[in-house]
Amino acid sequence: MAAYFLDFSIVAVLIIGITAINGVLTNGIGEKVFGGKRHSASSDQSERIQSGWNSVGGKTKSNK
Repeated sequence: MAAYFLDFSIVAVLIIGITAINGVLTNGIGEKVFGGKRHSASSDQSERIQSGWNSVGGKTKSNK
């Protein structure tokens, strides 16, 4: 019975891992092929909008 659970765990990890890697690779290929010249337009726009914002959250060296 222990061997069954070991085999089940190994197969589950492989299926989840292969699916995750497949998603990342497919996304990267899709961005390169179908992204065109403006594949980073949304992140550039987000950075432009947030450029003057004050940082919030934990203490950093700049907050002392």
